[in-house]
Amino acid sequence: METLAMHISNGIIDGPVAAVFAVIALAAMAYCVMRGRQDLDDRLAPMAGLVAAFLFAVQMLNFPIFTAGVSGHLLGGALAAMLVGPWVGALCVAVVLVVQALVFGDGGVAMLGLNITNMAVIGIAVAYLLIALLLRVLPRSPAGLAVTAFVAALVSVVVAAMGFVLQYQLGGTTDLGGNLAGLAGTMAVSHLFIGIGEGLITATTVVTVAKVRPDLVYALRALKPVASATAPTVGGVR
Repeated sequence: METLAMHISNGIIDGPVAAVFAVIALAAMAYCVMRGRQDLDDRLAPMAGLVAAFLFAVQMLNFPIFTAGVSGHLLGGALAAMLVGPWVGALCVAVVLVVQALVFGDGGVAMLGLNITNMAVIGIAVAYLLIALLLRVLPRSPAGLAVTAFVAALVSVVVAAMGFVLQYQLGGTTDLGGNLAGLAGTMAVSHLFIGIGEGLITATTVVTVAKVRPDLVYALRALKPVASATAPTVGGVR
C-alpha cells in the first residue's frame, strides 16, 4: 500500500493559490494571537500544551479509507475549540501542522497556508459556531455536552474537507475532466466516517474532563446558558 502524506502535499495546488491561502492563514493566525492573549491564564496555558500534544499524537494516526488512494486522520479542531477556545485552539492546530510539515514531512511546506486554513481556521470556526449554538439550546448535562462535542466534531471535519475541494477547484494541478463533484463526494464520504470516529473521541474526552474539572473546559466557562432555570449540569457548571 502506497504511503500517503496526511495533509496536502507540495505540487497538488499551484503556487499562486497556495500563496493566497498562505496570506489568509497568516492573517488569521495573527488575529488569533491577538485574541488568544486575552484568554490565556494559569488554567488555559497548560491546557493548551496538553491539547497540542494530544492533537499531534492523534494526527499521526493515518489510515486508508476504501482504497489505498484515499487516506485520512483525525483533525481535533472541535476538541481544541471546546477545551481551550477558538483562538488558542486554532493556534494549537496550526503549531501541530507546522511541526508535522517541517519535521516529519506530513504535508508540503509550501502548502502550509492551505492546510492551516482548512484545519485550523475553517475547522475550528465551524466547530465553535456549532458549540456556541448547541450549548445554548441543549442541557449542560453529560448527554448534552456529548451531543454538542459529537456534532461539532463531525460537521467540522466534513466542512474542512470541503475546503480542500474549493482549493483544488481554484488551483488543482491535475485536470479532473470536470469531475469535481466526484472529488467532493469522495472527500465528503470518507471524512464522514472520520468525523464519526472523531466525534466519539471528542465527546468522550470532553465529558471526562468536564466531570473532573469543568473549569478547564473553555466552552462551559465562556458560553453562558440562555435560561437561568435549573437544569442538569456537568461538574456543577451550568
